Amino acid sequence: MTLKLHYLGRAALVFPTLFLAVPALAMNMASDAASDAGAEDSGHAPIQVIGHRDPVGLLPAQDAPRSISAISSEFITKQAPTMNAFQLVNILPGANVAMSDPYGLSASSGITLRGLGQDSIGVLMEGAPQNDIGYFYAYPAQFADTENIKQIILAQGSVDIDSPVVAAAGGMISLSLDDPKDQMGALVNLSYGSYDARRAFVRVDTGEIGNSGVRAFLSYSNNRADNWRGAGFDKRQHVDAKFLTTWGDSNRASISFSYNDAKTSTYPAVTKADWKAVGRDYNFDADYGDGNLNYWRLYRAPFRNLYISAPLQVALNDRLTLNNSAYLQMGHGNSPYGTELWTEGNYLGTELLDEPINLPGAVDGKANVMGNWTGKQFRVGDVAKLTLQAGAHRVTAGLWFDYGTDRVTQSYTSLNADGRPVDEWGYQDKAIRTADGRLLAYENARTVTVTKGAFLADSIALSDKLGVDVGLKAVNVLRRGHNYLPGPQSDIRYSSSALLPRAAIRYDVGDSQQIFANVNTNFRIPNEFALYDYYYDGVVVSQGSTSLKNEYSVSSELGYRYNGAKLSLALTAFHYWFRNRQVPTILNDGGAQVSATVNAGSMRSHGLDAEISYRPTEGWGIYLSGEILRTKLLDDLPVGYDFLPTKGKNAVASPKYQFAAGSSYDDGLLFGSMALKYVGRQYATFMNDESIKPYATLDLSIGVHLAGMLDGKRTDLRLNAINITNPKVLSGVYSVSSNALDTEGRGGTNIYGSAPSYYIGSGRAFVGTLSRAF
Repeated sequence: MTLKLHYLGRAALVFPTLFLAVPALAMNMASDAASDAGAEDSGHAPIQVIGHRDPVGLLPAQDAPRSISAISSEFITKQAPTMNAFQLVNILPGANVAMSDPYGLSASSGITLRGLGQDSIGVLMEGAPQNDIGYFYAYPAQFADTENIKQIILAQGSVDIDSPVVAAAGGMISLSLDDPKDQMGALVNLSYGSYDARRAFVRVDTGEIGNSGVRAFLSYSNNRADNWRGAGFDKRQHVDAKFLTTWGDSNRASISFSYNDAKTSTYPAVTKADWKAVGRDYNFDADYGDGNLNYWRLYRAPFRNLYISAPLQVALNDRLTLNNSAYLQMGHGNSPYGTELWTEGNYLGTELLDEPINLPGAVDGKANVMGNWTGKQFRVGDVAKLTLQAGAHRVTAGLWFDYGTDRVTQSYTSLNADGRPVDEWGYQDKAIRTADGRLLAYENARTVTVTKGAFLADSIALSDKLGVDVGLKAVNVLRRGHNYLPGPQSDIRYSSSALLPRAAIRYDVGDSQQIFANVNTNFRIPNEFALYDYYYDGVVVSQGSTSLKNEYSVSSELGYRYNGAKLSLALTAFHYWFRNRQVPTILNDGGAQVSATVNAGSMRSHGLDAEISYRPTEGWGIYLSGEILRTKLLDDLPVGYDFLPTKGKNAVASPKYQFAAGSSYDDGLLFGSMALKYVGRQYATFMNDESIKPYATLDLSIGVHLAGMLDGKRTDLRLNAINITNPKVLSGVYSVSSNALDTEGRGGTNIYGSAPSYYIGSGRAFVGTLSRAF
């Protein structure tokens, strides 16, 4: 590009300073709430009201013509520093979070938004996608440390047209990192809590590095906690860094790094029968014995991940702006399980192995082993857009490119005499092999996913009060893969395209009120595992297909906002229509955890989201939110050669009612917060013949600012109580089933029931934190 290249020179300074940054001390913790950060730029001034500041940090003013909720640093800094992003947004309307541990370290967690699952929610951090490229999941324990998060935006039901995500009918969670401080400084947080939880966090801000105009921060955290139930413990080390330079009125360039290294325990999901019989004692075993496949070390998951994001904004002239966001994602990890192997009678795909395998520790031809589910991902992409202000029109045009590889292997690793795996990472060079040296694997595939998109949007200011937005996004997704197991399948290729129109209208009623309406479209391709054959005992038990139908949805919203000096509120009515609704679940096949997708046919849902923030006095705020949701399946579910009579039933994992309350207080000496969440009944089967009961959780915090008693530098002492009422409940649906009870199909056949499984709600925990700025 030759156009205005001199504007890019300052941005280029970011990269060499990665090698020149020098750690320094002292940190100014004054946080910018940035209430309009992350909101869609509508081309006119956002609503501004002067009154009491928002001490709750849960309803910053929004201007986009769609439903948006947010939490900012005022709320985040009062919560337990161990919490992850999913736990933090749980209080916002529509968000239903099922956590298996109070500290948010385990990957055994789930989230739904307006009844739509975790693989239907896009997640961005500094504009870079965090979702898994093959399965669309995001893992909140890998995200940035909460001390570095400035704001989390929750967009229920829609995403920005330039967002690099697919499969986001449920909406989007967008994390913004705190900018590096103008002055040199440091922050140290030390925490200790229940279950021998220990956490240390250190952040250093450089201020301006020399005369480069670049400033940066670098942070490191180390977290360890025993499992709150059962044997085992979790460990997490994390590094965040951000380099930033700004110039002129609206030019900025930054690059952010987030590295996570963790070994976390898996909490076993439970069926209703096991829950009634055992309750919270349903755990993995603390000790290893001969034949014991329930030993906790066989379910301990190690993962390493690196995320890099480099957003750039350059004003090419007074009407034309260039935005570019490049990103990179790398990760490797193992989700293991305990199983058995025999020296003879094994299959590799459909091939019977004539020669016995070398199986260390085998007795009578059989041995316990660790089954590995290893994934190694690489993903790189870029979003580039130009925005032109031409009179009443604000026109945006851009391109998106994304390339990713996913190497998935289910292999086996031998165990030592004490039950510890020889290699907990499941690396192939230490895995069990066939007599002729091939990797013995249940699954062995590599998938390349290439996504290309183009978008065009126009935001039209028809008057000072009335605006209309229209846009069109075209997306093509190509998957190419290779199945390395012997059998009828080798190379696969799947390609799908979609045109996704959208429109919105907004009307400002005075200076503090807004009415908006919108219509959005979305689609998602099937998860990559649906493309491959799966084998058991030499037989194809699940046949992959490249002719699967995409999920397609149309959503609409009608909303109202009011932003006053003491009172702010937002009400949004919404409606969804789905075709080929894809619902993920987990199957157990010979000990291996097999992901599967159920096509639930067509579905409709509608409901109302509401949130209110009241600030009666300076330093005190109250927040209330809620959702009423109604869902309806429009088709019977095909099962075998018959149909299950599911038409008219409710969707799974879609509570009809959710309510939350939050409060925050800070008088300059004492501070505290409260977060209460109630979740209604949730069905776990398409026949609605099994469900979990409503439940509520309560988090509290109390603290004191000690700076005035010491040297004037920020020093805070805080105590957090997580889930203080400690209800013994099932917190969410882990895997759905078609029907729990035997049911007669439409064609008269008996369709046998199968038990769904659930997350066991986490226990109570207390965390004390001493925070000190230098």
